[in-house]
Amino acid sequence: MKHMSTTLLGLAVCLGSYAQTDTTTKPQGTDTIKVGNIIIIKKNDGKVTTQEPRQKEDNDKVTVEIKKRKTVKQQNISTNWWVVDLGFANVNDQTNYAAPAVSGTGGYFPGGSANAMSLRNGKSVNVNVWFFQQRINMIEHVVNLKYGLGLELNNYRFENNIRFRYDPRDFIERDPDVASFKKNKLAADYVTLPVMLNFNFTPKKNKSYGFSAGMSVGYLYSARQKMISEARGKEKVKNDFNLEPWKVAVIGELNLGVARFYGSYALNNMFRDGLNQTPYTVGIRLSSW
Repeated sequence: MKHMSTTLLGLAVCLGSYAQTDTTTKPQGTDTIKVGNIIIIKKNDGKVTTQEPRQKEDNDKVTVEIKKRKTVKQQNISTNWWVVDLGFANVNDQTNYAAPAVSGTGGYFPGGSANAMSLRNGKSVNVNVWFFQQRINMIEHVVNLKYGLGLELNNYRFENNIRFRYDPRDFIERDPDVASFKKNKLAADYVTLPVMLNFNFTPKKNKSYGFSAGMSVGYLYSARQKMISEARGKEKVKNDFNLEPWKVAVIGELNLGVARFYGSYALNNMFRDGLNQTPYTVGIRLSSW
């Protein structure tokens, strides 16, 4: 009986000691996982903290936060200033050079041919400077109206010694006194108003993807021919050279995020009479949207 009492007394003392030492409580709203020497703490504010226990270094913690992706602030009307296009200019030549009115005696280009009017493709360039381009939201910022105002600068470089004259009838000829020109270009510059329907498939992102299509109307405000030869040196002549003063074109734009491309194709002849040439351009657009 004496031995049983002693045993019960010892058991009571052990239980009391364990109850006193187990006094830790887990904070509400936190989860703790221990993997090896790494302690991962998930707090109730959504942050995840990892801690590797060290002696006397309780502040050595790494906090991992997940940030939301930034989105573009959408505006119903947005303006893009000073947009620049860099590309190539060319013409679709449908002239009937066999017709007497074109290459015959007293024609627009006596003795002329399509080969004589051939361009240097790599040297014929188009540079457009748009004072502004504006975009107006129409449907959920996906469908927009886009328009602007600017200058279209076209330089057509010829392979042969073609000279444009003042006479509106006999206005093209081969220069008989010059074997070849080192440089021979016709510049045609327009003040242009483009209007397009724009489709932006990623309106909430900085790098948008989509396309635009529409029309433009341009007015010829300057035309000149510049020639350089050993026989005559440098020559520069300003005239309209029988060019059509108005140019109406279908235009398009392709937006591939960081790269933007443009193109245009005229709906009318480049010249008022004689030649039947339709100008077109293609290139890259330097723009923020």
